[in-house]
Amino acid sequence: MKILETSGNQAVIHELGQRLAAARLARNLTQATLAEEAGVAKRTLERLESGESATQLSGFIRVCRALGLLERLDALLPESAASPIAQLQLHGRKRQRASGRRPVAAKAQPWTWGEQP
Repeated sequence: MKILETSGNQAVIHELGQRLAAARLARNLTQATLAEEAGVAKRTLERLESGESATQLSGFIRVCRALGLLERLDALLPESAASPIAQLQLHGRKRQRASGRRPVAAKAQPWTWGEQP
């Protein structure tokens, strides 16, 4: 959905939430990981992505609308498009989960003969 001046506040909040979720999934981050990196609670991120009770965001949208800047939010969080390979792998479905990051194995120390000093 394109964000237009005629879009209602709730529709804009919902669209921004969907775009946030898509941006998170494109980077293969779980909600917990992103919340930790952003310094917010996981529940806060869940609410942002679902468009739930975002009163501060609603006020921000009203101000943007009054200034004639609402359509510029498209540039802030553009709609993401999956790569052609990803689209083939998903068989037309929408990605809903991130796999999370795998722990990096510690670098092995070179083996030497004898006892360590």
